[in-house]
Amino acid sequence: MASTSITDNPALAALGDAPSAADLQRRDERLRRRESLLRTAVPIAVVVGLLLLWEVLVRVNNVPHYIIPAPSLILTTLVDNWETLSSALWFTVKLTLLSLAAAIVGGVLLAIAFALFKWVEIGLFPIAVILQVTPIIAIAPLILIYVSSTTAALLLCAWIVAFFPILSNTVIGLKSADSNLRDLFQLYKASPWQTFRYLLAPSALPYFMAGLKIAGGLSLVGAVVAEFTAGTAGRETGLASRILESSFRTEIPMMFAALLLVSLLGIVIFIVFAALSRAVLGHWHESEMRRER
Repeated sequence: MASTSITDNPALAALGDAPSAADLQRRDERLRRRESLLRTAVPIAVVVGLLLLWEVLVRVNNVPHYIIPAPSLILTTLVDNWETLSSALWFTVKLTLLSLAAAIVGGVLLAIAFALFKWVEIGLFPIAVILQVTPIIAIAPLILIYVSSTTAALLLCAWIVAFFPILSNTVIGLKSADSNLRDLFQLYKASPWQTFRYLLAPSALPYFMAGLKIAGGLSLVGAVVAEFTAGTAGRETGLASRILESSFRTEIPMMFAALLLVSLLGIVIFIVFAALSRAVLGHWHESEMRRER
């Protein structure tokens, strides 16, 4: 009987040409690098294109700088006034991070109390909801009246805005643990600490990270809005005060420069927390795991 070689059989030939594991890994690496490059290059290209369009329209139409300054003038103003703006930026960063840290500590601890003690949730959750739904700009003047320190008042205003997303998301995460696993932990007589560490905390972590990304931006919004309401001035003030001072003096390029720093700070906060979420959840949770396309 005649023997059949691989080259005589198309199906076997196709199997013989199948890529190896190393080839597949190299291909996956190329796809990941291309996707990462596109995720970075496309937004940058869009932003640069919009800035170029803005620059061209302002120059072609001879728009006065006190109406809409060109991006080049905004950048020049930022460089020329960097000493003043950098100190204001640092104050805003400190206020944002301190309020966010306080929101994380208070929100997580209260969420744990809600999850473990039903009566605590029944008694205090409505108060948290009231603080969230009440516009901060409406209660900021009262806080500024009752709190003697302006910095402490600004910190409290920013904390109120950032607190609820941490609390709400963490409570939902703690309650979303699988009921069958809860019964299993009870069956094996796990201690409350073991149940919290090995079941409740991993269940709540994705929800907490989602709340953290929301609260990071809201803490910046709360800090800026509180400073607008306070109308403070001087060296120990933030970017909102620079915007107010510039509006009073009709220094529109300075306003845009301070606004640019606020926007960049918000973008940096979001990128940092998105990267933190990917690092914490990327190797085990579906929300951050890379999928093959």
